[in-house]
Amino acid sequence: MKDLQQTKGTMGSLAPSETLAIAAKAKALIAEGHDVCSMSAGEPDFDTPDYIKDAAIDALKKGKTKYTPATGIPELRKAIAEKLTKENGVPSSPEQVVVAPGAKFSVFSAIVSLCGPGDEVIIPAPYWVSYPEMVKATGAKTVLINCKAENNYELLPKDLEAAITPNTKLLILNSPSNPTGAIYRKETIKAIADIAVKNNFMVLSDEIYEKLVYDKELPHVSIASLGKEISDLTITVNGFSKAYSMPGWRLGYLSAPLWLAKRVSAFQSHTTSNPTTFAQYGALAALTSNVEIEKMRDVFASRRDLIYNLVSAIPGIKCIRPSGAFYLFCDVSSFGINSAEFCERLLSEDKVAAVPGLPFGTEGHIRLSYACADELIKKTAERLKNFCAKLKK
Repeated sequence: MKDLQQTKGTMGSLAPSETLAIAAKAKALIAEGHDVCSMSAGEPDFDTPDYIKDAAIDALKKGKTKYTPATGIPELRKAIAEKLTKENGVPSSPEQVVVAPGAKFSVFSAIVSLCGPGDEVIIPAPYWVSYPEMVKATGAKTVLINCKAENNYELLPKDLEAAITPNTKLLILNSPSNPTGAIYRKETIKAIADIAVKNNFMVLSDEIYEKLVYDKELPHVSIASLGKEISDLTITVNGFSKAYSMPGWRLGYLSAPLWLAKRVSAFQSHTTSNPTTFAQYGALAALTSNVEIEKMRDVFASRRDLIYNLVSAIPGIKCIRPSGAFYLFCDVSSFGINSAEFCERLLSEDKVAAVPGLPFGTEGHIRLSYACADELIKKTAERLKNFCAKLKK
């Protein structure tokens, strides 16, 4: 008789998300009464702005609780297409937009609708933990390219060209980056776009942190804005979790060439039916105002400076100054232990929850999230300093 526990479906061998696992451990310790500095969660600590919540409440009161089209309500798709066209320079129509239960699902649905066995997907490392697992789910092959801190973790065009084969189907680009906070320069993005057009492969541009940018000399640039040829090869993914502080609402979206948007729509119709109806009305309201976004961005910029100055001063730790998102990616390789042991001991001995670098494709590093109050950042830095001092003895 066959062992059912040993036979796995296409997605049965996926590894759990390390970031969610660490966050869960931290929450469990806090629930037990421990004073834990939780620096692992990738979610803003701000409440969702009232005008967004009010729109969802109003939708509930008006009975907006039935199914919608699988791709989202028409008025939200129209607003997203207008946002992409006007704000990002990304040509888009409502028909090209697919709203999903989270930008994570938008990334996944794009990958599974495009790739399969025999295809190759290029992923620059460090990368968001879920990208390789999503590629694995399709049966496609992940091709990793290691990017270096001295190059601001940018994918160098020469390295990209060297990784391309006749089977290359997709490149995943994430700027601003999770976990590094790095933002690609426009000239690098332009060079990558030229390579994609020349070699005829798609680009998935994950832009979920696009509004959380802090340095004028490094603005966010959407690769699909650089011309029709690259626009026709680009899937632009974004959402509401980060910039609008709506992580639990689970709303994201993508804009893709119409032929691919139709595939994604079909896939989504068989997996999620539609994004939560009343939440979509909150998202529609979110797109009408940037006032709260600017306030939150200014706070994150201040926190970025605080955590970078404190942590980069700790002997043995090296890190680049992030220009976007809300993460600090720290090189802790000088302490002679791997990133998992570093984070396990840091949590058990000094009650700081950080995420090891290995799940991001870069051993010897840890990721700290500064989506938290200044006092927590200061306490974390002090505990991390003490912990590192013990390791150096």
